[in-house]
Amino acid sequence: MKLRRSERMVVISNYLINNPYQLISLNTFAEKYETAKSSISEDIGIVKKAFEEAGIGQVETVTGASGGVLFTPSISSEEAKSIAEGLCQRLSESDRILPGGYIYLSDLLSTPSILKKVGRIIAKAFSGQQIDAVMTVATKGVPLANAVAEILNVPFVIVRRDLKITEGSTVSVNYASGSSDRIEKMFLSKRSLKPNSNVLIVDDFLKGGGTISGMVSLLSEFDCHLVGVAVFADNKQIKRNLFVDYKSLLTVSKIDVKNKKVDVEIGNLFDGGV
Repeated sequence: MKLRRSERMVVISNYLINNPYQLISLNTFAEKYETAKSSISEDIGIVKKAFEEAGIGQVETVTGASGGVLFTPSISSEEAKSIAEGLCQRLSESDRILPGGYIYLSDLLSTPSILKKVGRIIAKAFSGQQIDAVMTVATKGVPLANAVAEILNVPFVIVRRDLKITEGSTVSVNYASGSSDRIEKMFLSKRSLKPNSNVLIVDDFLKGGGTISGMVSLLSEFDCHLVGVAVFADNKQIKRNLFVDYKSLLTVSKIDVKNKKVDVEIGNLFDGGV
């Protein structure tokens, strides 16, 4: 398929965005678009400059026989902060207060455009670290974990609180629910993770920290390594015994049920700059 340069750059850009963290040989583009590798290399240079200036991500050219081009998604600090500030306003709406000190998040975490943006922010917060899989617990954290895993181009695994026959053989751990102090159980299929995998835990809302602690315990059972923990929002009012560091996009600093008021601020994910 013979294309003009302007057309090639459009389709090459689209290909890179849809195949992040994947080394792609220049021959792939040269053969597909019936163009010399030198021309493709020039196209990549233009795309690289545009992506970096627009804060879309970095395009790296790897030399050698097994070389090619590698796209790493990113997001500018200004755009990330603007997105977080907008979500703070959405989360501060008074009708989001739920019994037990929870906040209604389902509408935000079921909107693809929001998930994609948040996924980019979380992925950037852990850039430079080797991540083999993203882990979450069913069910509300699944869309967010899926969005992060898609940006990182890695699988995501779902921990369940009830045993499913479709999961096959499973590993289970007991954990203390941070919200009720009850001892509960979670399960993960033995086929979900390979030993020595580097895993990023992602969840929607951090309250007592029991669920996160349970997932960390599961990683030990699989001989896997924790890269980090990221949550969409956490509740600053709750004292928790969480023995791992975590990054939160948003922080709920106060929930006034009586007056139906929620105070939300940008989370600690931005403390070191994103």
